[in-house]
Amino acid sequence: MTTRTANLNPNEIEGVIKINSKGTGFIYDDNIENPIEIETAFLHTALHNDTVKVLLHPKSRDGQTGEVLEIIKRAKTSFVGILEEEAGSFFLVPDDKRVYADILISPAPDLKRLDISLGDKILVEMTDWIEGKRNPIGVIVQKIGTPGLHETEMRSIVMERGFILDFPAQVEKEADEIGKNAVAHIADEAKNRRDFRGIITCTIDPVDAKDFDDALSIKTLDNGDFEVGVHIADVSHYVRPGTALDDEARNRATSVYLVDRTIPMLPEVLSNNVCSLVQSEDRLTFSAVFVTDRKGNIKSDWYGRTIINSDRRFAYEEVQKIMDDGAGEYVEEILALRDIARGLRQKKIEAGAITFEDTEVRFRLDENGKPIEVYKKERTESHLMIEDFMLLANKKVAEYAAHAHKGQNDAFVYRIHDYPNVDKMMNLQNFLSPLGYDLKIVDEKISPADLNALLAKADGKPEEDIINRAAVRAMSKAIYSTKNIGHWGLAFSYYTHFTSPIRRYPDVLVHRLLASYLANQKPSPVTLASIAEDVVHSTDMEIKAADAERESIRYKQVEFMLDKIGNEYEGVISGVTEWGIFIEEKDAKIEGLVRLGSLKNDFYEYNEKKFALVGQRTGVTYRLGDKVKVKLMGADLTKRTIDYEFVE
Repeated sequence: MTTRTANLNPNEIEGVIKINSKGTGFIYDDNIENPIEIETAFLHTALHNDTVKVLLHPKSRDGQTGEVLEIIKRAKTSFVGILEEEAGSFFLVPDDKRVYADILISPAPDLKRLDISLGDKILVEMTDWIEGKRNPIGVIVQKIGTPGLHETEMRSIVMERGFILDFPAQVEKEADEIGKNAVAHIADEAKNRRDFRGIITCTIDPVDAKDFDDALSIKTLDNGDFEVGVHIADVSHYVRPGTALDDEARNRATSVYLVDRTIPMLPEVLSNNVCSLVQSEDRLTFSAVFVTDRKGNIKSDWYGRTIINSDRRFAYEEVQKIMDDGAGEYVEEILALRDIARGLRQKKIEAGAITFEDTEVRFRLDENGKPIEVYKKERTESHLMIEDFMLLANKKVAEYAAHAHKGQNDAFVYRIHDYPNVDKMMNLQNFLSPLGYDLKIVDEKISPADLNALLAKADGKPEEDIINRAAVRAMSKAIYSTKNIGHWGLAFSYYTHFTSPIRRYPDVLVHRLLASYLANQKPSPVTLASIAEDVVHSTDMEIKAADAERESIRYKQVEFMLDKIGNEYEGVISGVTEWGIFIEEKDAKIEGLVRLGSLKNDFYEYNEKKFALVGQRTGVTYRLGDKVKVKLMGADLTKRTIDYEFVE
């Protein structure tokens, strides 16, 4: 996204620069069909994701080029990489290949004092980059470890993206004080809250979950309707503005979920204990309570602070078995919740919500963190049920708040999702056409019903995951904002995040604002200004956390394949380029490349319109979605790459 303001001449734009591994920069402008290309010589110290001012060069037949005039804001100044020495000078060689210059460590570090050796992986803070100098300057912040070791690489992934592993001492101190007084405090606070401790309540989470954000309660009413409570950990009761604890949560903005660990937003004494809705313990909650019939028709709602005591901690698998068998603990309650959720789900689909089923992979690790199994996460109706109730709570809280602050601008935190960009939809249509799928675009718009029909057509097909991912990439990204535009993908006019305050800071903000409106209080302009900044930061950190998660998965996928060279796999063509063919292995979803040079039986040309490689002599064609059989030829942990070859 770029801007052209009154302070800029017509040949200048401002925007976020994207830099590839070759050191070439690109600025994407809504007014220009192709991105503005900026050669390395014209980057003038700009780095990937920096906000920059760019001078546009005279347009040529090859497209629009430019050069960086000013760096308005650095995206980051901390970098992870390998410490190397050359001619008595020490350098950081960054892990991120989009950082096109090594960082000079100046002054020269005392390696013995720092307990650092050449070849170690370290964290460096860039302190300066003087225009005209080849290398930026930086100082060593800390040693991370020996490259290639599990612990080193996992720590590197999160530190590269600006996440801090350890909590400051003051934050830990504040959390410990809360923990010491928690039992007595909860007992005293109970009298101020609506009491649900006598109503059947349970949590339903992954089997290995440690923090429990949400619980469901259900009570059958005299007329046959149900009172369903969506109870959320009352984090905002403990994490107060102005504390070190709140400052740290705001900075982190989100928990980060890697393959083998969680980097929590809150110290564990809160996330896994005091705030967590553990079984058989009184816990403070913020609740959305609904009266509904068995078909999910909501008849009334209530919001407020509550106290609960969870009767049972269920894993998803346990609940699914109860659903399948029609028998087990709390079977009547679980089946009632299932039926209500089905009604909610059907209404959402009828309203035009997009129904994606994105495949996730999971790992089983040995005691050293080495992956010994990779498998697809099974998504069952028990997962959908919890999702449906969380969506309901998020939607209804947003509706309540929107009406409560009517007339006051920017006075709530929404989760918004804009209408898809027509150019991206056209590209998606072009992508799908060779696969035999048609996406209707009428008056530069698509209907959710048509998109759902397309996704349903792909259900169960080899190309299903490819199509789902392509559709997701073509959509706008959901973000946090104080300006509501609705959520297109969910077909909700109002939507927020209320249900996960242990792991998301925007949810904490939502709880605070909702409490204000319930008390008929309006937040101050200073508070609202601060929140507006917080939501931008939270969106940014959410993106970084998702990137860290993907990178940890990719690392473990490549590591899993290291000792399997020569093995053969079934897969599907997930991408076709002029330099090779991407293959996604069927079971573990591990993507690798069949390089064009390995296709010795013919000379292949890339057909851009059909996303295919075509043999000029044989006519053999490799296209998106084709089932193939490949042999694993190589796996490179440093580059995170997998090489396949076709099996004839």
